[in-house]
Amino acid sequence: MKRAIFYFILTFLTGIYPSFSQQLKELNVTYVKSPFNLPSIVVKNRQLLEKAFAGKGIKINYYEINSGAKQTEAMAAKSIDIAGVINTTSVILANANGNHVEIVSGYSRPEKVFALVTGDKGIDSVRDLKGKKIAGPKGTVLHQMLVSALEKEGMTIDDIQFLQMDIPKAAAALQAGHIDGALLAAGTTINAVKAGSRVLFTAEGNVNPLLVIASRDGFASDYPEYVKLFVDVHRNALDWIKANYREAVQMGADEQNISFEDAATLYEWTDFDFSFTEKDKASTAEDILFLEKNGMIRKRISPDDFINIKG
Repeated sequence: MKRAIFYFILTFLTGIYPSFSQQLKELNVTYVKSPFNLPSIVVKNRQLLEKAFAGKGIKINYYEINSGAKQTEAMAAKSIDIAGVINTTSVILANANGNHVEIVSGYSRPEKVFALVTGDKGIDSVRDLKGKKIAGPKGTVLHQMLVSALEKEGMTIDDIQFLQMDIPKAAAALQAGHIDGALLAAGTTINAVKAGSRVLFTAEGNVNPLLVIASRDGFASDYPEYVKLFVDVHRNALDWIKANYREAVQMGADEQNISFEDAATLYEWTDFDFSFTEKDKASTAEDILFLEKNGMIRKRISPDDFINIKG
């Protein structure tokens, strides 16, 4: 009888709390170094996650996935546990499509990092984009930035020829003269300007870009202590950056294959902050309404559905 009761309790606990039944052996995370995610670069280069999780017997597996959409796809497949850096637009789109992804921490607010860059001398304003070929990653904060800028001029995405391309391909297409404008970020923006193009507008005044740390469905609830540790390691990395500025920025420059001066510029452009405030929550709610209004999502969702802060 006692044995039967014991197995009943064990079955009950393991059914509700997966962490009781299966000890986590590996942590699968994304490594996103673009646009200029210096805390992530420092964490990986100094093996800070490996050191933090070693005593718990957990192996860290890094996967370099820069696309927010591809990160959420990987989390839906449970191939990724934590997205090291992802934009809230991708998180909203995932949740609206039934893929539950949770925001567990803030990361940065890089308003000046995202830009529409053009090499066409005939384009002096947003209105001049009408009928032009503009390339960039669909379903991202860059896409949202473009739609917002067009909307302010009474235009829609249908007024331009929007081509789906990731950032490197868009930058190459711009350089080759195959398109009239590209949605770029960080180092690609700097390099495009050096090559003769110019910034038409940035996210500033058009959208409030918010990069966050996110986890797949159920992971933060099953392993809250590991998610918090992941966030804390990145907070500590930011403290190390501030105390070792030149070494840290040089590390970022080497990783991005850019000059120290360009890396310093990108660091200044990026507002790193791992908090997630009520203002951020309100901004996320506004983004949901914006995406719904512009037909990018069809299902009304609430930020409360996917915000589960662990930092």
